[in-house]
Amino acid sequence: MTLLAAMFKLKKPLFPALALAVAFAMPAAAATFKMKRGVNLDIWTTWPDESRWNDESVLLPYPEWRKSLEPQDLAALKQAGFDFVRIPVDPAPFLSDKTIIFRDKLYESVLQSAHLVNEAGLNAVVDLHLFPTERSVSMTNVMADPALFERYLDVVRTMGRTLSREAPDKIAFELMNEPVVDCDATSSPRWPGMLRQLFAAARASATNLTLVLSGGCWGKAEALARVDPRDIPDDNIIWSFHTYGPFLLTHQGALWAGDFIRYVTGLPYPPYSVPPAERERTLEEIRQRIEEKAPLMRRIGLLAYLDEQYAEIDTPEKLSNVIEAPFKTVAAWAAKYGIPKEDIFLGEFGMIRQEDGNPYRMPSQWRAAYLHDITTLSERYGYAWAVWSWGGAFGITNDDKNRILDPLILKGLGLK
Repeated sequence: MTLLAAMFKLKKPLFPALALAVAFAMPAAAATFKMKRGVNLDIWTTWPDESRWNDESVLLPYPEWRKSLEPQDLAALKQAGFDFVRIPVDPAPFLSDKTIIFRDKLYESVLQSAHLVNEAGLNAVVDLHLFPTERSVSMTNVMADPALFERYLDVVRTMGRTLSREAPDKIAFELMNEPVVDCDATSSPRWPGMLRQLFAAARASATNLTLVLSGGCWGKAEALARVDPRDIPDDNIIWSFHTYGPFLLTHQGALWAGDFIRYVTGLPYPPYSVPPAERERTLEEIRQRIEEKAPLMRRIGLLAYLDEQYAEIDTPEKLSNVIEAPFKTVAAWAAKYGIPKEDIFLGEFGMIRQEDGNPYRMPSQWRAAYLHDITTLSERYGYAWAVWSWGGAFGITNDDKNRILDPLILKGLGLK
């Protein structure tokens, strides 16, 4: 317990202004939950339509990875050298009217999932992971609708109560993944108030669990740097940020990530690891795809954007600056507020393996080189990390059918 928390228990603390100043100046104690090297598990694999959510067999067990991932798969993660997993849980079914009859079973199933992870010798971060999709419940409408946000707070309370039965050194609770709010720096910030509400909701039911919190705007490092942690009077917090930079390289061929990156494939990591002639040939192929397939009115802009983005990473110095920038931002923020490095968590990073519906597959050696650079930086700064993800487009397995961990990827991550 911090000095500040102890003073809050006093009815009439002496010299309150001085006491607060001293308390905020002191380094915070470390969180109860410990982690070092982790992986994000799958959140959905079949993406069942919401019209089917009234059928228990469609949603249970929950999350959906329970239907395909076996205990031996979790054991393989432990054997490879991971010490924890992040369990993304889409909270939309908990807010859907279709699940009212068996909603308690959904909460219990999440708890059972954490038990399976713990039984494999891995710690678990249960992550409420909304999507900005066109559903009755999405990140977009939870952020925009105050009544729906209040219902989301109820989910946080109930999930906190469900998880609070467990040993706090085995399970941590992440209250919201990548909040899509406050990305416009010119508008009044909404996230600080929402974050306080989320924290209060979780602490109302989970008094001992470590809570994982982030900044707004997709959980970026710059957004975390805009958070004042003194608004959250609690030692038992881990602060999270995500990085996927440079986007030009990490999301190649992603069909869901805008109308530019789908045309970009074949760029190596690092870009200068191949001869200049090969780099230029790949860039020319990308330009041709844009000229042939992009909407006519967008082509000139997309071509200019390609050149602009590539110019930011075309030398070792430039690429290093882009990759390390979020770490420097978080480190400066942590130093300002006395946040211990062990209470900072790189919750997501990764490089695409193969987008569903796109024939291009990223070579494992390029992905391994990127993952090596990110994990090396994270460990140099003293931050825990969780790669995205077990399977799917960014999977660290060879494929989603056999689910065998890719040895090149494991080597890139510094694992067995």
